Amino acid sequence: MNRELIERQVESARGKIGELETKMADPSIVTDRTQMSELGREHRRLKELLAAADKFHQLEKDLEGARELLEEAGDDEEMAQLAGTEVEALEPKAERALNALYISLVPPDTADEKAAIVEVRAGTGGEEAGLFAGDLLRMYERFAERQGWKTEYLSSNPSEMGGFKEVVFAVRGDSSFGLLKYEGGVHRVQRVPATESQGRIHTSAATVAVLPEADEVDVNIDEGELRIDTYRASGAGGQHVNKTESAIRITHLPTGLVVTCQDEKSQHKNKQKAMRVLRARLYEQAQEEERSKRSESRRLLVGSGDRSAKIRTYNFPQGRVTDHRINLTLYRLNETLDGDLLELIDALRLHDAEERLKEAVEG
Repeated sequence: MNRELIERQVESARGKIGELETKMADPSIVTDRTQMSELGREHRRLKELLAAADKFHQLEKDLEGARELLEEAGDDEEMAQLAGTEVEALEPKAERALNALYISLVPPDTADEKAAIVEVRAGTGGEEAGLFAGDLLRMYERFAERQGWKTEYLSSNPSEMGGFKEVVFAVRGDSSFGLLKYEGGVHRVQRVPATESQGRIHTSAATVAVLPEADEVDVNIDEGELRIDTYRASGAGGQHVNKTESAIRITHLPTGLVVTCQDEKSQHKNKQKAMRVLRARLYEQAQEEERSKRSESRRLLVGSGDRSAKIRTYNFPQGRVTDHRINLTLYRLNETLDGDLLELIDALRLHDAEERLKEAVEG
């Protein structure tokens, strides 16, 4: 990390905060809700950046003091032990604070604060791929619980053995899309499947797509450009499955995007959920086009959400998880599948911040 660059950015932020506060006090701006909202959002971001900088500088100062004390301890074993313990405790804290500061330097994408819509689909591997898709669903549900977020099923297509051919769900919480967007891509599992009688290790895959949930003001959908079909739901659901045409299929004619939903008994509720997914897909499509216009290289970064790229392998025999985008391997498979994803996601965010800052400097 370039410390000189970091300090320059921090000092720049201090100056910008004063400018923003002057603008926010301008009577001609106070009455403009849109502009005030944008200024307020940037003001909060810069305040958080400065708070992260202050925290790191204090930890750095404390660490320097503990190291000096350790050098001065000499033959005083008790003092040396106390100072050594303090150094060991402060070093990882200072490193984490520096990483958090570095991430704070990069302005977030406009969609980062939105809720997320997550789509998990079984890939190669038959029933085992469906079971793995179910494992990923539970992993994200546990991660959401750890973050204090709420999840809501939008659509699902269960497989025969208890997994999922496809499941779509919304995650609502503070910047849920900003964190979950790093999960988009192909996830691969290596293990002995429940369907395997010979004990052989198989490789299966599931695809994850993470979309920012769009509001109606974000995406204007012309009802005349939609083809809406109704049909009888299939799979689990009770007797109503064979009696009512409650399932909905919406086709967006200009783009060819198709969304289906059959989880609710009400046709109206299924349509509402399907429209939420369609709106998210159209919004993400527009965002991707804009990112491509701004910079071709942005599509190569870890948060680009390219669902065709293999991003992670979950190896059960070795108990490891490997993220191929940043060559990070953790021997914490069970913890990861239980939703403990922050170490992985923070490493991805840090890498993304480094790449974006580098791009901004070079550009």
